[in-house]
Amino acid sequence: MNDTQNVTQILHNVEAGDPSAAQALLPIVYDELRRVAGEKLANEKPGQTLEATALVHEVWLRLVDVEYVQHFSSRRHFFGAAAEAMRRILVDSARRKNRRKHGADWRRITIQLDDVPVAAGDSLLESLDEALQRFQQVDSVACELVKLRYFAGLSLRDAGQALELAPRTADRLWAYAKAWLLRELQRDPCTS
Repeated sequence: MNDTQNVTQILHNVEAGDPSAAQALLPIVYDELRRVAGEKLANEKPGQTLEATALVHEVWLRLVDVEYVQHFSSRRHFFGAAAEAMRRILVDSARRKNRRKHGADWRRITIQLDDVPVAAGDSLLESLDEALQRFQQVDSVACELVKLRYFAGLSLRDAGQALELAPRTADRLWAYAKAWLLRELQRDPCTS
């Protein structure tokens, strides 16, 4: 039995209520769904936070892991529905990002702590240490992340893993910490 016939048969089994059929379907269609998702995301503007794997998983949840059984007459029908689900997910994501509360009007900036000017009598290290002491009281995890990055020289990925943070959480905390410290270093009376 070829893949097309196999997918069609499994879809009929899903429709008939076979609980193991959906599990048998995923390995057969996953690579193709992943390829299609990659192609869709390649057409998106740079900076897209949605990845192909996440898009495939979201599509899978919308198509198969639902309370009511969807009726797919063939492999073609299934992939047509998958493409439509991908389109809706991408449109919803774009709409969400274009809302002001999700940062539609924000600009991404890069802050290098080494570029923060300090007064001639002070050193960046002393100013940073004082700011870190204050930051420890505000957010101890983000402070630890800064210490691992700045003083231990760890990559963001390695520092996040050391603190048992998800990659996106580490990214968010690093951006927050840099902005907080920059603000503190710029208003520090020792650096003015």
